[in-house]
Amino acid sequence: MSLQTQFKIKNNPDYVRYLHENSHWYKLLNRSDSYFKDFENEVKTNYRLRASDRFERTLEMVEMVQNIFTALK
Repeated sequence: MSLQTQFKIKNNPDYVRYLHENSHWYKLLNRSDSYFKDFENEVKTNYRLRASDRFERTLEMVEMVQNIFTALK
């Protein structure tokens, strides 16, 4: 694993946590740095870190607030 990849992983706590939970990625990342993009996409998908996921969470919060206000009327 290159130093650049190691720094990317160490500087992102989500990457570190995901590596601890899914240790098979150690082997793949040690074989080739080309797997890093796949690793990054899997982390974002599993931890719901994509922009669309953030937008969805925001919509859920707005809906929840609307439901609260509706219930208080």
